[in-house]
Amino acid sequence: MTHFIQLHMLTSYPPANLNRDDLGRPKTATMGGAERLRVSSQSLKRNWRVSRVFQEALVGHLGTRTKRLGPEIHERLVAGGIPEKKAISWAGKIADVFGKLQKDGLHIEQLAHISPEERRAVDELTETLIREQREPTEQELDLLRHTPSAVDIALFGRMLAADPGYNVEAACQVAHAITTHRVVVEDDYFTAVDDLNTGEEDRGAGHIGENGFAAGLFYSYLCIDREQLVGNLGGDAELADRAIEALTEAAVKVAPRGKQNSFGSHAYASYVRAERGEQQPRSLSVAFLKPVQDSDYGEASIRVLEQQAENFDRVYGACADSVYTLNALKGTGSLDELKRFVVGA
Repeated sequence: MTHFIQLHMLTSYPPANLNRDDLGRPKTATMGGAERLRVSSQSLKRNWRVSRVFQEALVGHLGTRTKRLGPEIHERLVAGGIPEKKAISWAGKIADVFGKLQKDGLHIEQLAHISPEERRAVDELTETLIREQREPTEQELDLLRHTPSAVDIALFGRMLAADPGYNVEAACQVAHAITTHRVVVEDDYFTAVDDLNTGEEDRGAGHIGENGFAAGLFYSYLCIDREQLVGNLGGDAELADRAIEALTEAAVKVAPRGKQNSFGSHAYASYVRAERGEQQPRSLSVAFLKPVQDSDYGEASIRVLEQQAENFDRVYGACADSVYTLNALKGTGSLDELKRFVVGA
């Protein structure tokens, strides 16, 4: 059985602001003495997890990340005829199972990742309290599950600070995506026109603003520990393979959503190197320690990536048992074949 599955992807984005920093400008990182564009792993995972591709492939096996469980339960209890004071108390007891509550409120302090069966247990308990007009017992508040069937929890893990015994170790590691070349973040000065301004009295703009943007070819890397994933899913290998296929398709097709309405920067991966094997995983980011300077970033980045993979194999022996490449610049390979490869079909 394949232990590790690794994806090395090159994706080109036109001028965009995919992932913003605290000043609203594109995130960057310095690597090899050169500034690069960066998209955080949190942004990538979030966009893959909520994408239509991922959601449709795994209906019924996805969790919910929220701080708002308490207020939602409270609202349902009140609608079911429970007095306000009791509704606050009972909702707080249920929400507190998933994390410490904020002071003077029902919101959980940290985002809690709740599995489908845990959510069903919460809904059933809420209905029971409404029907029987009573508070929950200690036994009924045993709502957490050690091996939730939520694929996103199994892949990306969860941490419950209030009850670490129900933490789930992530089976997938995702690197921050960086450009293979040096970048300079530019500024887009823009104006908006007031449609009702005829220009007879005022020829000025209705709004003036500025956006940071940059274009680049990004190297992205992710690694899936299939054995960990199957274990996280309680031994369900079939569901694990569905999750791997869905994540693979999302990773190569789904773009971060930052400023999409302003830049329309949707993109598919131009190149994917998929690897399966038992060997210890390794990123190929070192291939871009020296920024690519060729006028054709695409071909040059593929070339240095493949050369670095060969160099690792020469030094350490074969770093993967099998390899599959998809190259959209040359029109070789296919998504269907890639998905079959990652699950060993």
